[in-house]
Amino acid sequence: MGNQIAIITGANGGLGKEFVKLLSSDSEISEIWAIARNQEKLEQTALEFGEQIRIFPMDLTDRKNTKHIATELEKSGATVKYLVNNAGFAKFCSYGDISVDESLNMIDLNISAVVALGLVCIPHMERGSHIINIASQASFFPLPYQNIYSSTKAFVRNYTRALNVELKEKGISATAVCPGWMKTGLFDRGLIGAQKGTNNFSGMVTPDVVAKKALLDAEKGKDISVYGLYVKSTHFLSKITPQRLMMKIWLNQQGIK
Repeated sequence: MGNQIAIITGANGGLGKEFVKLLSSDSEISEIWAIARNQEKLEQTALEFGEQIRIFPMDLTDRKNTKHIATELEKSGATVKYLVNNAGFAKFCSYGDISVDESLNMIDLNISAVVALGLVCIPHMERGSHIINIASQASFFPLPYQNIYSSTKAFVRNYTRALNVELKEKGISATAVCPGWMKTGLFDRGLIGAQKGTNNFSGMVTPDVVAKKALLDAEKGKDISVYGLYVKSTHFLSKITPQRLMMKIWLNQQGIK
């Protein structure tokens, strides 16, 4: 099977760093390619986890950087055992609280970069490889005042589950991870103090438990990974409750009229 690697985006903190921690202890993984924008934090991650970490400071919304990863994969001849598409961008607010550029950047990073990196990595995967795409509980139904973010995560969830079916004949799994609220950098940056925005963070969990559950579910070939009673109950309700009613419940929870 040769040299096996894991590629993790958004690897310098929060959920991404938890995946680095867990996969660095996997004896089958010879190298972890850690991708994020912040070079300094990536260097700190490499110092923390050792020579196994190879850093790629880059912005995945820039297509040339995805092409660079493709070139490096060709040169290395490595098998991608895990691709963890964790990098993301969020603003928990109304459409009028963020700029056009911020809105489009959210779509580019949360959707386009996920698709592009997956398409680059799949030819370098073998039976037993895994794609783990980070979606969100925000994907379960439309969320007013998180309209772009929730829509991007709905794409990730649906795309990943469909891709899992297509890749089954190759023995490759694709899992959409749908965490609830986690205290991470993305969470902190998403709070901008909007007049109408998210302020009720029920079911808050830590990223370590989400990462562990995600890897277990990926190994089982599951197309979706949901952790925690609150998120599981929300997921179930979203299946049996009209979306218009779910939106009303959401607005009531947030105290938005």
